[in-house]
Amino acid sequence: MRRGRASARRQAARQATGQVVRAGMRSGRFKPLSDRDVERIHDTALALLAEVGMANPIPLLLEKALQAGCRMNDHERLCFPRALVEDTIARVPREIVFCGREPRHDLEYQGSRVHYGGCGEAVQILDVENDCYRPSTLLDIYDCGRLVDALEHIHDHSHWMIATDIGDPRQADINAAYACFAGTSKNISLSFASAANVEPVLQMAQLIAGGEQAFSERPFCSGGGCCVVSPLAYGEENSEVCIASTAFGSPVWIVVAPQAGATAPAALAGTLAQAVAEALAGVLLVSLVVPGYPVTLGPWPFVSDLRTGAFSGGGGEEGILNAAAAQIANFYDLPSSVSGGMTDAKLPDNQAGYEKGINVTLAALAGANSVSEAAGMMGSLMGCSFESIVIDNDMIGCIQRALRGIEVTDETLSFEVIRDVVLGGPGHFLSHQQTLGLMQSEYLYPEVADRSSIEDWEAAGSPDIREHARARVQQILSSHYPQYIAADTDRQIRELFPIHLPQSAMQPGSGRWVTPA
Repeated sequence: MRRGRASARRQAARQATGQVVRAGMRSGRFKPLSDRDVERIHDTALALLAEVGMANPIPLLLEKALQAGCRMNDHERLCFPRALVEDTIARVPREIVFCGREPRHDLEYQGSRVHYGGCGEAVQILDVENDCYRPSTLLDIYDCGRLVDALEHIHDHSHWMIATDIGDPRQADINAAYACFAGTSKNISLSFASAANVEPVLQMAQLIAGGEQAFSERPFCSGGGCCVVSPLAYGEENSEVCIASTAFGSPVWIVVAPQAGATAPAALAGTLAQAVAEALAGVLLVSLVVPGYPVTLGPWPFVSDLRTGAFSGGGGEEGILNAAAAQIANFYDLPSSVSGGMTDAKLPDNQAGYEKGINVTLAALAGANSVSEAAGMMGSLMGCSFESIVIDNDMIGCIQRALRGIEVTDETLSFEVIRDVVLGGPGHFLSHQQTLGLMQSEYLYPEVADRSSIEDWEAAGSPDIREHARARVQQILSSHYPQYIAADTDRQIRELFPIHLPQSAMQPGSGRWVTPA
């Protein structure tokens, strides 16, 4: 009975706000692994850390780990005792918040709450105007932020692409962060080429927030990285970046990406065990150096096409691996991220649709706190498409509606409604008060998917979804120029840092985007 009343309250709240779906909806219904499977993968991961160990720990980690009871084996690899790993898992914060510039964009990672974002650091972008790939630029990073800022179902922002027009790594990190800060008020995950690049970006973020104290109260960006080079070795630069990123005061994001058949076993269970071991190694890195600091578990198992050895992001193996990784993260009860939506298609076409739809859905149903790569990424992560971001926003909305499920109460079972319509009403439900009342709270409507009749579609010129998406991209980017950095703060930032993004490109009338007719 209590559960029924809670369901009724949730339904009433949705009807009151007109909100059909929202960030952080709970999931975890899909479990591709049995309980015994999870235990065996966990046991193998701990055995790998205890007996095989991790190569190349940075000196700070090595010092802390040896003090905690770890050892270096005969192969000069750092080995973590099982008890230490399990104790560390027990101490990692279970509930963390990635803050947006405003509370409405805060993301609560806890239990099986699910959020969706995009990342990947592509080096090419599918040009909306010319319909071909070209190197991605700083302006593309800024425009991507503005696009994400306007899309409801993409909950955070990150480096979706590389500014290939900036050669200096330090300037590239500073400028990519600035472009993100200027483009969106959603939470931003940052990556860095060097730990030394964290400090200037932190200084910039504090200026934008209005001071060090204001930023510490609402740290709207975070740092992290892929601190493991598979198989089972720490990467020096990214390990240092992950530690330096604790200066933001926001959770450190860590991902590992062993590739089945290349940098991990071809057996999917073996890849999963290695991915879990490496992800735990990332958690150990942060937790031993900065005890109790919030960090995410990020097992992102990748897949090879064994015919060529090349990375393949769109197959069913990718979907089931990341769903299983999410299940194991929930077994640990740790804040987590997995990957999804990494299509091998080069265009936002049917291949992209089915690869993204299957893999993002599986990861979401398994209850990952963050499904990354969920939108926009193309060509096995080498490319990004603004049209795809818009289309994938629609897709994510559909997936969220599936996560919400069906509320079964006395009211929603609709016995009285059915009786009234059948026995004394018009014989249909179109004009019924219940139907009108549920239009905006029970049903989610797409922005770019076409639901018109065949006749109306043909009369409009038979447009496909890419044409609808292209028009939506142009509509947003020709008009949505948010001012998230105050003018005097922007002047101060430009005096302190070598900002490459011209102010003339950050306002309407720049001529870069034209409102569609």
